[in-house]
Amino acid sequence: METLANLESFVRSAETGSFSAAARLLALTPAAVSRNVAMLERNLGVRLFQRSTRKLSLTEAGERLLASIGGNLQALQSAISAVSSDRSEPAGVLKVSLAPTFGIGHVLPLLPGFLALYPLIRPEWHFENRQVDLIAEGYDAAIGGGFELTPGVISRTLAAADIVAVASPAYMAGRALPDSPEHLHRFDGIVMRGSRTGRIRQWVMQDGAGNEAQANMSENIVLNDPAAMREAAILGLGVTLLVLPDVAANIERGELVRLLPDWYANAGPISLYYPSRTLMPAKTRAFIDFVVEAFQR
Repeated sequence: METLANLESFVRSAETGSFSAAARLLALTPAAVSRNVAMLERNLGVRLFQRSTRKLSLTEAGERLLASIGGNLQALQSAISAVSSDRSEPAGVLKVSLAPTFGIGHVLPLLPGFLALYPLIRPEWHFENRQVDLIAEGYDAAIGGGFELTPGVISRTLAAADIVAVASPAYMAGRALPDSPEHLHRFDGIVMRGSRTGRIRQWVMQDGAGNEAQANMSENIVLNDPAAMREAAILGLGVTLLVLPDVAANIERGELVRLLPDWYANAGPISLYYPSRTLMPAKTRAFIDFVVEAFQR
């Protein structure tokens, strides 16, 4: 009877075409993955991969085995996880991707309370401005905005992501306040270049009456991170457009002022994303329930 580790190593290596990529998904070393596959080949008496310095390719026998396993491997993993969670509290590495500014400001402060409830969980949190592939990259969950929902991924809304115009009181001193988003071009602009598109992000703002206007920003300073844009605005370098939850505390402390208080741009919700699984690991379920309840409060 083959061990689950050998079968996992074979399937992930076949899916990624690399022992190294499979090792990252399985939290093993490439040598361990290669060893598991070699053991499987030895036990079966057939070669499953053609190996080269650049990539792996399945042999005919490897293709048949991969097709035969199908979705049974995930069912086995889920069954083992479910049995384990029934007899013990949530435990293990919890790998989560978070948008840096929102994650550090609003999710990281929840960690002490979460670990007090679940001390056997070990957080591995990645703060990054990108949409990760939850399944292929082995993430348990992700928190951010603007994710494209791929098959097998579920989202839960945590907060609204309204884009607002802000600047420091020092920068606005002696300057006339704008009365429309179209007048924002009169100020030094701190804008963001999207990492995926390579273009400057443009926003159409709206007011409570449903009127719409283009936010015309000058491109005096171009950055690629919302936290850097916020700090640049606090330093008095100009006007910027940011998600309200990311600057609410700065506005409250008087470090920033909100311009055009009746206007905002809808950037869609900030959501919690996680892979859909029939039997979800207890650590992931505990994290989802804890974060959703915290944001509901």
